[in-house]
Amino acid sequence: MSIFSKIKSAIFGEKGPLGSGHFGTPKPEAAPAPAPQTTAAQPAPTPSPAAPAPTPQAAPAQSVDVEAVLSGIASKKGSDLNWRTSIVDLMKLLDLDSSLANRKELATELGYTGEKDGSAEMNIWLQKAVMRELEKNGGTVPANLKD
Repeated sequence: MSIFSKIKSAIFGEKGPLGSGHFGTPKPEAAPAPAPQTTAAQPAPTPSPAAPAPTPQAAPAQSVDVEAVLSGIASKKGSDLNWRTSIVDLMKLLDLDSSLANRKELATELGYTGEKDGSAEMNIWLQKAVMRELEKNGGTVPANLKD
């Protein structure tokens, strides 16, 4: 699993802070029980002009307030990590390995073209790129976290 996928799963997925099924498509409701059949003969219905069957539409994906979720995790853990500006702290908050090797891998996944040396420039770029990618994947991210 990619590093970004781990970040996304920690925020959006079933193992996210709000539990299984909170994010994503709603669970289907139980189908109503079929009406009981009567034994009396029913007259055959008269055919009516065929109307096109309505096309089922997928339920809109829920938007996830990324800042609220991360703030909630930090609050629950009693953490003072600076996840809003530090990719290392964001990964630590999500209980992910924040090593340089993993940040290099994340930089490659997200298309970073600079030196992958753990510099402040790389880390700042990664933090903002992760937030932009979370937004592309259904998250609501305030502008100050991605620009």
